[in-house]
Amino acid sequence: MGHSQLEKQKTHERIVTLAAKRLREEGLEGIGVADLMKEAGLTVGGFYKHFASRDELVAEAVQSAVESWRRQLEGKGIDPADVPLEQYADDYLSIRHRDHRGEGCAYAALTADIARSGDAIRAIATEGLRKNIEAMTARMPHPDTADARRKAIIASCVMTGAVGLARVADDEELSNEILEAVKSFVKELGKDDGK
Repeated sequence: MGHSQLEKQKTHERIVTLAAKRLREEGLEGIGVADLMKEAGLTVGGFYKHFASRDELVAEAVQSAVESWRRQLEGKGIDPADVPLEQYADDYLSIRHRDHRGEGCAYAALTADIARSGDAIRAIATEGLRKNIEAMTARMPHPDTADARRKAIIASCVMTGAVGLARVADDEELSNEILEAVKSFVKELGKDDGK
């Protein structure tokens, strides 16, 4: 790959990463091309060297947001499958995650937006859900695969909902209580009950 192509690819990735962060902070409709390009230090005209449309950017940004946690871990040399359930729950249901939505889970930040979006965005999110459920199922220490998967789905849903509701609450004590209650529940859910 030539130098100019490499630079173009890096710029493209920078725009997508920035858009993924802004989407999680402001919602799918919340970012404008002009503001995004200005923040990236580029012109609006430069946008069309990278994307055919805003919809194309949004699709790539959602894909990036859905994959960001896995990429962050892999960048540190950690296989996401090796993160035990207790550590995953501690990290996901943390005050830091609640307070930094632009760096966090796309589902906790964008569930309602994604549900109202078009087929392309929903397909990206659905594939991410499948992968998340598979990874969570592997964290469940249950010999029965169907039971492990059921508990993984419950854990994934309750964790995502908890972060969203903790963000909604304007009472910090209640917000923290939501995170702690769900963290305790998920850890209990993941205990091997011998069945």
